[in-house]
Amino acid sequence: MSKLIVTGATKGIGKAVVEAFAAEGFDLALCARTLNDLEAFKAALNSKYPDIQILIKVADMSSKEDVLAFAEFIKSHWNEVDVLINNAGVFFPGEVHKEADGVLETMMETNLYSAYYLTRSILPIMLPQKSGHIFNMCSVASLFAYPNGGAYSITKFALLGFSKVLREELKEKGIRVTSIMPGATWSNSWAGIDLPRERLMEAADIASAILNAWKMSPTAVVEEMIIRPQLGDL
Repeated sequence: MSKLIVTGATKGIGKAVVEAFAAEGFDLALCARTLNDLEAFKAALNSKYPDIQILIKVADMSSKEDVLAFAEFIKSHWNEVDVLINNAGVFFPGEVHKEADGVLETMMETNLYSAYYLTRSILPIMLPQKSGHIFNMCSVASLFAYPNGGAYSITKFALLGFSKVLREELKEKGIRVTSIMPGATWSNSWAGIDLPRERLMEAADIASAILNAWKMSPTAVVEEMIIRPQLGDL
């Protein structure tokens, strides 16, 4: 049974990705900050896919200790991993010269360090397989600065840089690395916004793109994937 890890797994793109891979029969290791959300999601998945194994653990991905604890939890149950999706992220709008002190550090811990620490912890069980796929959830904010992007865009530029380094380091080791750069996508964070729904993408579309990138043969890799709303960025 193939095995998938997803961080920030109970909402938005993370949840859609989990649902897409569960339908393919993957065993799952999921984390989020809220136990009730994890338990409810696990119950729903178990009801629909009774044959898959689902590991859940509460983790604040801004905490190095929580990230490493999640990795150790996974390794205590599994000795192989096929797909790692570093999805957890946080966004606070602002401008560099106006945003509150500590905003950069908070977003860097969640948006970059969590992916760095978890990847380093999981790679020792992926490397002997000489196979696997790592997806890092970057953003169109990894490509250009935009109004009110502030520290968020800085952290997403950094995450894309991390992905590029991983790609070079792992290409001879059979592990594929893909940077996903979505534009505005419907999630709870957009609730109440005064925009027609068609101006934003569906999380299921991003999940479908990730699943199809994984389904490519081991001789091919999608290095970077930019996905935007049909009508363009907001």
